[in-house]
Amino acid sequence: MQRILLFLYSLRAFLLFVFLEAIAIWLIVSFNSQQGSAFFNSSNQFSGKILGAQNNISDYFTLADVNKRLLDTNAELLAELEVLRKPADSVYIQLDSVFENSFEFKGAKVINNSIRLSQNHLTINKGANQGIKPGMGVFNGQGVVGRVKGVSNNFATVISLLHTDLLVSSKIENSEVFGSIKWDGKDPKFAKMLYVPRHVKVQAGDKVVTSGYNAIFPEGIAIGTISEVKQGSDTNYLDITIELATDFTRVSYVYLVENSVEQELDSLYNSSGISNE
Repeated sequence: MQRILLFLYSLRAFLLFVFLEAIAIWLIVSFNSQQGSAFFNSSNQFSGKILGAQNNISDYFTLADVNKRLLDTNAELLAELEVLRKPADSVYIQLDSVFENSFEFKGAKVINNSIRLSQNHLTINKGANQGIKPGMGVFNGQGVVGRVKGVSNNFATVISLLHTDLLVSSKIENSEVFGSIKWDGKDPKFAKMLYVPRHVKVQAGDKVVTSGYNAIFPEGIAIGTISEVKQGSDTNYLDITIELATDFTRVSYVYLVENSVEQELDSLYNSSGISNE
């Protein structure tokens, strides 16, 4: 205690100076409106920056919860949108309500992702306990991501679109010509559109989306844009390259889509010897 008192005593001149300066500033601010206004404006600006920084830090640590709520809300909205969406065609045939309302959506976060292999996978932070099942389609705000392969209680693995064994049923948006998308194992930004007959008029810039012909994805989810069209080595089909809509280097959050009639359709296809791709 004596050392503290001796230390303060040694600083007596400095402490007295600070005390008198504080009184002088208080007197100036209190009795001079111009200086007072400048002082309070400066102090408000300083405190505002401090509070802003504090708020930014707080927001950073709550981003995970905010993103989860937004993901769940968006999944609900996607389900409602899928029910309400109708083709703007006067000859549209009303779909049976069993199929029309069959799609349900869930949100998840990607916790692992590979793009350098020929058979790439992702891992998401939801599993069987959250209603995730093998075979569910996976996409994000950009486009198709892949398909659920394996499921544990709280996690699931996804076959990426960057997987040489995955086929996605697709169509050219403006012409309704359908084919299958398959990655060739080379550039993660590009894939091939297969089985488009050579007589079909296709050009660079055409949009490619999911066809809705199988039970995995609803119709109209983006897959990519045609970047190159050539005559293929197979004389019956074109060699079409598409630039993928999804940037697989930045896949953070995804939506999973389940078709409640998929099992019934798969059973029908299998019994009929038909491939559901």
